[in-house]
Amino acid sequence: MRCPYCGSVDTQVKDSRPAEDSSCIRRRRVCPTCGGRFTTFERVQLRDIIVVKKSGRRAPFNRDKLTRSVEIALRKRPVEAERVEQMISGIVRQLESLGEVEVESQRIGELVIEGLRSLDAVAFVRFASVYRDFREVRDFSAVIDELESGGDGAAFAPDVDDPEKA
Repeated sequence: MRCPYCGSVDTQVKDSRPAEDSSCIRRRRVCPTCGGRFTTFERVQLRDIIVVKKSGRRAPFNRDKLTRSVEIALRKRPVEAERVEQMISGIVRQLESLGEVEVESQRIGELVIEGLRSLDAVAFVRFASVYRDFREVRDFSAVIDELESGGDGAAFAPDVDDPEKA
């Protein structure tokens, strides 16, 4: 592993331990050249997943991008980092277990919405507002009403009668 400080390729592992429900290994490393210390995570990757965007463009799945999106929705919310990482790992496992090489971005968004719904209501509404492209206050009201009633998410479907939202 290359040292992020000096670029040396001769780094040493000082400590290894399971992390995130044993779904990855956390390695504490040190660089003998500059003395820098850093942490790496090693995860199993069953297959390469290609994300099919709404535009039809294809891009490799990026776990870090998923994590950033979830962290933005959870900004300043009292949710433990471990629970967030468990949710993200669960989403990745679901994607890998689909058995498909290509996954539509909409499917990933739905998995994130499901995870956030059980994790934090405010983050759920934040993510849904961007993911579902809310344009009016009534869109927020529908989501909040759905949350309070404990419904199945039908209120989150795009309004097909409105061509701007379809």
